[in-house]
Amino acid sequence: MNITTLPGDIRIGMVRATSFPAGVMAAHQQLHSIVPFSRERAYYGISYPGRDGQIMYWAAAGELQPGDLDDKGLEPFTIRKGEYLYIDVSNYMQDTSAIGNAFQTILKDSRIAHDGYCVEQYYSEKECRCMVPMQ
Repeated sequence: MNITTLPGDIRIGMVRATSFPAGVMAAHQQLHSIVPFSRERAYYGISYPGRDGQIMYWAAAGELQPGDLDDKGLEPFTIRKGEYLYIDVSNYMQDTSAIGNAFQTILKDSRIAHDGYCVEQYYSEKECRCMVPMQ
C-alpha cells in the first residue's frame, strides 16, 4: 500500500448509481452521455456506506476549468486535498473484483479517516487508482 498527497481540492460532478454494484456501469454510461469522454478530463468513482449499510456509488468527472460542469445537472462534490492511502489496479475491466479487493485492503488500515470515502481515479480503460483519505 502506498501514500499519495493531493495538493489541492478537486471539484467534480457526479451521477448516482441506482444500486451497487449492479448500477455502476449504467452510472458511468449516464455520466458519459452528459459529459462526453475527453482525454484531458479526469474520471472518478466515489463510494461510501449509507446509513442502512448499503454502498452508495457515484460516477464522476473532474472539471477542466472552474465551473465547466455547473450547468450539466450533475451533483457537485469535492475530493478533499490531503494524504490518501492507495493501491493501483491494472486491467480492472478483466477483473472488476480487483477494485473491491483493493478497497477492502485499504479499509482495514487504521490510518484511514473514519469520515472518508473511497475514490477510484481512472487513468485509462485498463488502469485505475483506488484511494481512501487518511486521518
